[in-house]
Amino acid sequence: MTTTKRLIGLLVFFAFSSALGTEEGELAPDFTLPSIYENQPVITLGNLKGKTVYIDFWASWCAPCLRSMPLYNDLYSRYKDQGLEILAINVDNPIEDGLDFLADTPLDFLVPSDIDGEISELFGVIGMPSSYLVDADGSVRLVHMGFRDGDLETIESAIQASLAAH
Repeated sequence: MTTTKRLIGLLVFFAFSSALGTEEGELAPDFTLPSIYENQPVITLGNLKGKTVYIDFWASWCAPCLRSMPLYNDLYSRYKDQGLEILAINVDNPIEDGLDFLADTPLDFLVPSDIDGEISELFGVIGMPSSYLVDADGSVRLVHMGFRDGDLETIESAIQASLAAH
């Protein structure tokens, strides 16, 4: 695919994705993705039903993404025993860019790879990072874009409410 065709495709995608995006109160779309790590099992959202799942789309070129990952690791450490799972979906192409970041910043939670952008498109992701907090019943409790000062408190509060609800 030529660069021009790819750019036009991305522009069309961004123009229409806001109307197609996953919203709060909707059921999260199910998906299956490979782990970013070789020889690891595939990751399926449906297999995590009954847990609170924080899904974060990220890329190695996204400075706010890189800033948030160690903080999400801390959240996971605090809440995993209460039923929290985190899926940090990497969208890097080539995949080695994401692996390079992870070599310096190991994460304790699942890191699927969406190298073709199919799941990003399914969720209607229009910027990095974009995240979705999914309750135990599969409904989306919180949709969040970006990562700025104060965002972690909002995200943690929503996680606590979701965990308390089940």
